[in-house]
Amino acid sequence: MIRVLVVDDEALIRTGFQRILDAADGIEVVGAVSGGQALRVVRETRPDVVLLDIRMPDVDGLTVLSDIRRLPEPPVVAMLTTFDMDEYVETALRSGAAGFLLKDTDPEALPPAVQSLARGGTVLSPKVTRTVVDGYLNAGAQERPPKALERLTEREREVLVLIAEGLSNTDIAARMHLSTGTVKDHVSAILTKLEVSGRVQAALLAQRAGLLAEGTG
Repeated sequence: MIRVLVVDDEALIRTGFQRILDAADGIEVVGAVSGGQALRVVRETRPDVVLLDIRMPDVDGLTVLSDIRRLPEPPVVAMLTTFDMDEYVETALRSGAAGFLLKDTDPEALPPAVQSLARGGTVLSPKVTRTVVDGYLNAGAQERPPKALERLTEREREVLVLIAEGLSNTDIAARMHLSTGTVKDHVSAILTKLEVSGRVQAALLAQRAGLLAEGTG
């Protein structure tokens, strides 16, 4: 059972997400709270996944993210956004967010997104990916992806493409017929060579470099 905490300042959003997720097999919503209650409820309920509003009036979502990431064995955190405040996206990425979901995400897509997050995958709504790739992570770093990607071995590039597709280490291991430990070693090497702090940033670099188009071609 995947335990999920929904954190949003709007009661309508909290209730909607809770109903959608509670109706899905294998998912239990352990709480639906506003930002000021988030850290306490995370400590009390120990969720596997937190869906966290990036901007709330009572407390900054980025502050809540940083506080959660400092906990022992922190849950996976994906940010919820309407994308009116997309200048906060890069900060969230660098603070350890595992993905971004728009608040108007198709209800049918929400449970699979949570399942992917719980397995260690990344979740990026297409609009989020386009905005980040075309905006903040591009600014002042036009040459970074090609140069950084040159450091990767062919196998590491294959793993990077699957990371960018949102697959977890277990999923990648099954797809490539490798052990999970071997995949973890590849992922660690990729993050080090690309000089990024997490899978989402690595996925965005792969997107910007066109690796997904190459992989599907």
